[in-house]
Amino acid sequence: MKFIDTSVLRVGYQEWNPDAKSSVVLLHGWPDSVRTWAQVAPALAARGLRVIVPALRGFAPTQFLSAQTPRSGQLSALGRDLLELIEQLQLDQPALVGHDWGARAAAIACALQAGVASHLVLLSVGYGTNTPSQEISVAQARNYWYHWYMATPRGQRTVREQRNDFAQIMWDTWAPPGWYTAEEFEATAQAFANDDWAEVTLHSYQHRWGHASGDSRYDADEQLLAHTPQLSVPTLVLHGGADSVNGPETSAGKEHYFLGRYERKVLPGIGHFPQREDPSQIVAELTRFLAC
Repeated sequence: MKFIDTSVLRVGYQEWNPDAKSSVVLLHGWPDSVRTWAQVAPALAARGLRVIVPALRGFAPTQFLSAQTPRSGQLSALGRDLLELIEQLQLDQPALVGHDWGARAAAIACALQAGVASHLVLLSVGYGTNTPSQEISVAQARNYWYHWYMATPRGQRTVREQRNDFAQIMWDTWAPPGWYTAEEFEATAQAFANDDWAEVTLHSYQHRWGHASGDSRYDADEQLLAHTPQLSVPTLVLHGGADSVNGPETSAGKEHYFLGRYERKVLPGIGHFPQREDPSQIVAELTRFLAC
């Protein structure tokens, strides 16, 4: 694991092929870790790409530089973290590939800084689904039970005191059974073993639905993102047809947000974690898309 500082974080990241000309940043989701790309990153590196896999804020080994920094999980902060990481690593228009929270971070980075990326790939998340005023079906509201639970004192205690039990329920219910081992969950959950994880998690979901104020350093970014800017970067959306948290319909009908090349594929039989459930298919899709 390598480390580099941004304005508020010491970011832990993995890297392959540091001298390669073209680069890709792979961003994990919640509740997950850099391990989610364990079978994808080396395969992309074998195809000649420089591959960067950072741990997001709140997830070990990434740390806040100051105890005084608010443990914000607001989505604009995730996007700004990514832009600062790209700047510090001196990456020239990397491809940005994100899953879940990582997908939101990648899209937000592209919205905040046009031209920052060569390609954008979103797994299991549709663009334009960040704002508190978004329309969601009753069925999707049921899927988001954990969002509402974390807005209650009982839910907050659960995240702080039973974080692994809480996270494992997501793994058990967001994809068809049998896709992970107990050993893999335990290894991944080491990224949750810090106070920042609980606080960033709680703030992220509370802020997303207007139940918590944000960190003022991201106010300008929040104002820009409130209008869901259109994106000009070539974009691919990959969504599992059996995703039982973000139903595949949540990423449909988003073409109007994209000014250039845009593709969307629904992957039959795949749940919320495509890069874990069928890494070979994801590598093939990324290889094809990033080559164009």
